[in-house]
This record gives sequence, structure tokens and C-alpha cells, in this order.
Amino acid sequence: MNTRALQFAIAALLCSGVSAHAHPHVWVTTETTVLDETGAFVGLRHKWSFDEQYSASAVEELGKSKDGKYGRDELAEMAKADIEGLKETGYFTNPWLAGQKVQMGEARDYWLEYKDGILALYFTIPFERPVPADAKGLTFTVSDPEFFIAFEFAKVDPVRFSDTAPASCKASIESHEADKSVADALQKRFGAFAVTTSMVAAVTCGP
Repeated sequence: MNTRALQFAIAALLCSGVSAHAHPHVWVTTETTVLDETGAFVGLRHKWSFDEQYSASAVEELGKSKDGKYGRDELAEMAKADIEGLKETGYFTNPWLAGQKVQMGEARDYWLEYKDGILALYFTIPFERPVPADAKGLTFTVSDPEFFIAFEFAKVDPVRFSDTAPASCKASIESHEADKSVADALQKRFGAFAVTTSMVAAVTCGP
């Protein structure tokens, strides 16, 4: 994978001498807004907040700013590199509708924010086709199958809806056990650090 996040993680790993397969090397807290237009869901807007260690490593490459702050313009090149690298992974985002994969377009409207020692990446992923708000079985995950980056939903309001979404829309976070063969493979590779459950956001609208 060619993401900037992985480049920083590998550099930190080499300095620490930790085994490359022991545990994740970047931690990301996700918050997602489900975007609605005229009664249909048209995409997902993510906010990914990186852990403090990665955040510090990332901005260190930019050099010290006079006031310790970095604006969008100063972070624009890094944001572009992040998004271009994430494209090949499908942005670690997998939406499904009643068991069928929802196809996505390329990420847009992206930027980085550095605040209180935390670097956050904002970006929107459009769906190739709108999903009716009353459709059943819309779910999505944000995860790294290689377990190099550990994603977790925010503890408070992990999934929101844009202002035009039906008032009846709700989201819940569900834990799904991995298939036994997948769980065994993860345990073999990562031992006690293996995560054999995945967190799935489920979207429902209507009664």
C-alpha cells in the first residue's frame, strides 16, 4: 500500500524496533456523515482523526511553523498525497446494500486539519448511483484487511446524516464475527493482537 500514513508508520516502526506484524502502527478514529440528496443517499463524508504519534510525525515533515499552526493551504499537498494513495485501497471503505457492493467514485472535497495535536483528514466518497433512503440493508465498514491501520468508530456520534436526510433515519454500530478461516488466519499472523470481529455501520430509515 502506498499511503502516506503507511510511510510514516514504517519509519516509526524502524525506529522502535517492533515486529512489523505484531500490531497496527497507525490508529484512526472515524466519523462519517451519510449524504442525502432529494431522498437518496449519494455518498459518505469521512473525518479520520489520526493518533497523536502519527500526527506529530506527519507535520514534522513540514517543518516548524512560526505559530505552531498549519492551515489548509500548508497541508494541501499532504492531503492530496494521502487521497491519491488511499485510492488503491478503495479508501478502506466498503458500503453494501442488501449484500451487494455499492460502487464508489473517486474521493473529492478533501483537506487536512491540524488541531490540538491531532491531524484529521476530511474527504467525500460519492456513490456511483444514488441509494434510495428507504432501501433496506445499507451498511458500510471502514477497515484495513492487512491490520496495519487500526480503524475505530468514534465513541460519540460515529455516524451522522446530512441535514436533508429523512428524520426517521438512524444508524447503529454492530459487531460481526469474522469467518472462522479468516479468524484463524488473523490469529496465526497477529497472535493476541488479532481482531476477529469487525464493526459495521447499519443505516435504516422509516418505521
